[in-house]
Amino acid sequence: MQPDAKTAILRVFISFSGNSGDSPFKEETMIKQTKKQMLMLAAIASIGLSAPSAFAQVNDVVVAGQGEIPYVIDARNVVARSGTGLCWRTGYWSPAAASTALAGEFPVGCACDSDIVPADKCTKPVAAAAPAPKPTADKIKLSADALFDFDKAVLKPEGKTKLNELAAQSKSLKLEVILAVGHTDRFGSNAYNQRLSERRAAAVKTYLVSQGVDANRVYTEGKGETQPVTGNKCDNVRGRAAQIACLQPDRRVEVEVIGSK
Repeated sequence: MQPDAKTAILRVFISFSGNSGDSPFKEETMIKQTKKQMLMLAAIASIGLSAPSAFAQVNDVVVAGQGEIPYVIDARNVVARSGTGLCWRTGYWSPAAASTALAGEFPVGCACDSDIVPADKCTKPVAAAAPAPKPTADKIKLSADALFDFDKAVLKPEGKTKLNELAAQSKSLKLEVILAVGHTDRFGSNAYNQRLSERRAAAVKTYLVSQGVDANRVYTEGKGETQPVTGNKCDNVRGRAAQIACLQPDRRVEVEVIGSK
């Protein structure tokens, strides 16, 4: 059977009574300590607790011990708990006090009244992740006349040289996608020009893949003659050769490289 509060008070008093030969200063100090212990135990007895259960070591919460503390603490500044682990409040207790008085790096209420103290005050803030690098997009217009012979979809040596530079550029990036779009001039039927633009875009992809670019990162599209850049400036040009020369800007492959460094 555990001793009751009165027995605990008596034992504390006896333990501090000292010998008759002790100095007056020492006796006075011991008396003060005894009174402090007796008052604390009396307070515990008034609420129906035994001394051992009041100071049970259940997840000790140590507070700074300064200012208005919202919970009962012992001589070690450890919050006193009931036999069921509940923290005993003082007259200074309020939700605000429980959220501001510190026990280490967190408010003391995090351990004693976690249902009242805001959760964000009881956890360390998570460091914000570094922003991901933003993808860059470079759009390059390659003249079809530099890549292919007129009305052809076979790469010329000069065209391969230009695509070698493009492949090297893509390897310096964290590549997301390369989009190759073929275009033609207005000579020929719509259907023919559509197929020609698609074959030229496909030829660009095939060569880039042969230079080590991931095939799954390269997409092709053909626009035929639907997106000319010359407008109507060649309408009054006479002679086939002159018109072919005038419409040269329309014959192109636009390559867009998207990735991050």
